[in-house]
Amino acid sequence: MRSGRKLDEVPRKRVDARTERWREHRLKVREEFVDAAFRALDKFGPDVSMGDIAKEAGAAKPKLYRHFEDKTDLYNAIVDRVRDMLWEQIIASFDLTNDSARELVRRGAAEYVLVVSEHPNVFRFMLHSHFAQQSDDSERALQSARQSARRAADLFAGLLADKAVEVDGVELVIYSIFGAVASATDWWLGANRGSPQAMPIEKFVAYLAATISALTETNARLNGITIDADLPLHLAFASE
Repeated sequence: MRSGRKLDEVPRKRVDARTERWREHRLKVREEFVDAAFRALDKFGPDVSMGDIAKEAGAAKPKLYRHFEDKTDLYNAIVDRVRDMLWEQIIASFDLTNDSARELVRRGAAEYVLVVSEHPNVFRFMLHSHFAQQSDDSERALQSARQSARRAADLFAGLLADKAVEVDGVELVIYSIFGAVASATDWWLGANRGSPQAMPIEKFVAYLAATISALTETNARLNGITIDADLPLHLAFASE
């Protein structure tokens, strides 16, 4: 007589496969709603509603709520998308072997401002959204910044493996840079859609690059390290 236990294995695999397909479908639909959120923000501004986003996606609002627990969940997904966009675009612009430290800072600032200028209302939404004000999860943008700071610090320390670099110190200065850049972006954009830019893009990029360089050099001095910004990154740091 055959064991009933073995007969159970095939149905279980089918259930697992079906569950995985459903999980992938949900992820795909969530990504499509985030795409729609970007379009709605670009179109309607930072005070966009869940209804606006659902309409932009060509879906009823109940479907939106089936894939996101609440407004904060959607806000978090938008923050994650922006983080990934920035990381990919900035890193893709770098030649970590040959570019000078100064050029890397300038290029990183320029790529960041390019993304901001393409989706200004997305950044206004992230900085001032009513979607996040109803929950303790309103600090998700800060949490995302911390994760990105750690990721960048690990990358940076790996490039300077032969130098006495403390990852925690690097993470702190990168996190400080994120805070300064976010505040500068808020000032540059203004909270409202109709606000004129406070200064031309090229000048804003130059200010950001100068701020980033100053924070980096100050932190380096505290750790007994000098920076020659005209050298490639892996050669730019020396112990005093």
